[in-house]
Amino acid sequence: MSNQQKKANKSATERLREQRVAEQKAEKTRRRIVIGVSAAVVVALAAGVAVAVSGGSGGDHAASGPVVAPANTSGPDGTVITYGKADAKHTLKIYEDFRCPICERLETTNGKTIQQLADNGTYKIEYHLATFLDANLGGKGSHNALAAAGAALNEGTDKFKQFHDVLYANQPNEQTDGFGDVNHLLDLAGKVPGLKTDAFVKAVKDGTYAPWAAKVSQAFNDSGVNGTPTLMLDGKTLNVFDNGGNPISSAQFQTLVQQTVSAG
Repeated sequence: MSNQQKKANKSATERLREQRVAEQKAEKTRRRIVIGVSAAVVVALAAGVAVAVSGGSGGDHAASGPVVAPANTSGPDGTVITYGKADAKHTLKIYEDFRCPICERLETTNGKTIQQLADNGTYKIEYHLATFLDANLGGKGSHNALAAAGAALNEGTDKFKQFHDVLYANQPNEQTDGFGDVNHLLDLAGKVPGLKTDAFVKAVKDGTYAPWAAKVSQAFNDSGVNGTPTLMLDGKTLNVFDNGGNPISSAQFQTLVQQTVSAG
């Protein structure tokens, strides 16, 4: 083998080695980012703390056009969704984001009890929904899910509540932005009997309630609430997580509600 060939082979070998080194560095960087983000989520879950609000509202994904509020809204500018008996003496305000994993944990543990207490008239529920996780994590799942929930609300408060529950029961990992796909949201809507009317499907596909969702999100940002989930009963914040960061049991939740109502 000539010296020229040896030099050429050596040069090719060096290029391959340099390429492998570069790829290994890129992979280490990628893994570090993924691990860092995952660790932050795990720490938040372990602590049982609300996911903190930072960044924008996620409203960048809102469709342009006039704000069309769904039927059955309440509150200033139709930014509040009320579930339960209108004449209930007490009000439970729930602040949440459909992409929030801690909201899902609370819903899984206490969702049925929270609804039962509304159904029996102990309180009515006011939902204040956010989309800040779109800005924090990237994507548009929170906003799209909220806009689709608006379309469900337009079909009826009961349809909204059922769709709300289906979204949490099928919540994707918040890093994947699974709710960013409107077709996936429509598939999930199929789990709610009678929800997928022609009007509902058109509203979801057209983003009819996207500007409204942005307005709801802005109302959340202006509320002074710093994270999700946050629950307030007659203005008093409920501590719905134990010292280990786990949601309290359904029985404990009912006791907490009764104590708060009695103290008021």
